[in-house]
Amino acid sequence: MTNAIEARLAELGVTLPDAPAPAANYVPFVRTGNQLYVSGQISSGPDGLIVGKLGDSLTTEQGAAAAKTCALSLLAQVRAACGGDLTRLKRVVKLVGFVNSTADYVEQPKVVNGASDFMVELLGDAGRHARSAVSAASLPLGVAVEIEGIFEIE
Repeated sequence: MTNAIEARLAELGVTLPDAPAPAANYVPFVRTGNQLYVSGQISSGPDGLIVGKLGDSLTTEQGAAAAKTCALSLLAQVRAACGGDLTRLKRVVKLVGFVNSTADYVEQPKVVNGASDFMVELLGDAGRHARSAVSAASLPLGVAVEIEGIFEIE
């Protein structure tokens, strides 16, 4: 059976990273029933951490690109939780995005759209989700964005 999600990733030219290891005293995900809670994933690309503050050193577009990297790491954690089988992913339930931003920056939703738009592009209606997008005065390691997620799996 062809894995439609993996095929769609390939069609989009996207390769998921390896699931990042926890950086402190927590687990990367917890499953309870058919719900999978994935710990916050920080903005990190092939060249390392994406750091900076929205409204100061980063544009909204750069923030949205950073949020997309969080989405990729979230999906990598889902894949790890499902034993490498993304066909077990049924839908994205909720994303909570934290944006490292100045006090007067108000485009947090546009930043987190980088993750939300990618989930919908990849999964269609199963990627549509509830969401929060909030400002943070600072994030771990100075990263631009951190996003946590809740997923329905089988």
